[in-house]
Amino acid sequence: MVDLKDSREEIDRIDRQIVELFERRMRVASDVAEYKRSIGKPIYDKEREQQKLETVRSLCSSEFNGHAIQEIFQQLMSISRRYQHKLNDGSGHNDFTERNALPDKPDTRVVYFGAPGSYSEQAMEECFGSGIRSFPAASFREVMAAVKEGRADYGVLPIENTTTGGITDSYDLLVEFENYIVGEHVLRVSQALLGLPGASLSDIRTVYSHPQGILQSRKFLERYPDMRAEDSGSTAGSARKVAEDGDRTQAAIASARAAKTYGLEVLAENINSEDTNSTRFIVITNRREYLADAGKVSVCFSLPHRTGSLYRMLSNIIFNDLNMTKIESRPLAGRTFEYRFFVDFEGNLREAAVQNTLAGIRSEALEMRLLGNFRTL
Repeated sequence: MVDLKDSREEIDRIDRQIVELFERRMRVASDVAEYKRSIGKPIYDKEREQQKLETVRSLCSSEFNGHAIQEIFQQLMSISRRYQHKLNDGSGHNDFTERNALPDKPDTRVVYFGAPGSYSEQAMEECFGSGIRSFPAASFREVMAAVKEGRADYGVLPIENTTTGGITDSYDLLVEFENYIVGEHVLRVSQALLGLPGASLSDIRTVYSHPQGILQSRKFLERYPDMRAEDSGSTAGSARKVAEDGDRTQAAIASARAAKTYGLEVLAENINSEDTNSTRFIVITNRREYLADAGKVSVCFSLPHRTGSLYRMLSNIIFNDLNMTKIESRPLAGRTFEYRFFVDFEGNLREAAVQNTLAGIRSEALEMRLLGNFRTL
């Protein structure tokens, strides 16, 4: 019988050799990176890597070992690519313009989702002040279109809530419309039940709100089985509907700000299920620009549908010592159980690490878009 101690010592010797060979391989990879940079050749060579995988598999004595060695070399070549990108000087193409601050002049046009009195309007004012020209839009799509078509310089719309998670419509529209995120703003959201003056909770039969407002207040609504919730576009738009209809059996889930705007009474306050309920809004523009002190980068990409592809993609962030702050996925239209990923990570477009990360992701993704470089406003 083989002695376990002897076997372990032999494995240790082999492992030391593997480490020595790995470091030799990475030194050669450095030379390869320098040569590719000198002639303008891309770091990722898909055909060369596929040939290498087939070659190393053919060198193995069994099917199991052949499959295993392919996995090892996929990782090894992935690491090599990250290292070569890291050696880059970060001088990759960047046609985004840097600016010091968002404009707050009277001729600045900003569109926001909802109606006067909405949370989006409040977020807009906290980002731009009240001295700009603003106008509402009835849907997320209308906000995106107004910005893309140049009818507005900037747009404000929600993208994530601490209670209900990512707002999928906003993610899908970021792909459809070629707008860019230049800022984010987090707003504490305290939902209230609004009714006509003199109405009481026992009068209410129909409650209108945006689907997010309804979801955020679901525990409150469960306590009142006689109340039926209906989607009505936006929270502030729902408050306006209740005021215009003049029906005391109707109520809206919206803000106390909306109650003041439309002359309604707060029948119940702080009705959201979570006390820390907050919504993250994004500020978008159709110009390729970013603020000088921006600290987050947002990208979206789709991947080859094979084992380990997401890990290898995210390794571009890891090997450039950057911190990923968010990942979200959305299904790809017409493709069964395949997804587009939205990823935020810390950094500024001026930084070599960010440029190299973007170059790595772009070279390996089926498709990739830089959605913006932004900061919290």
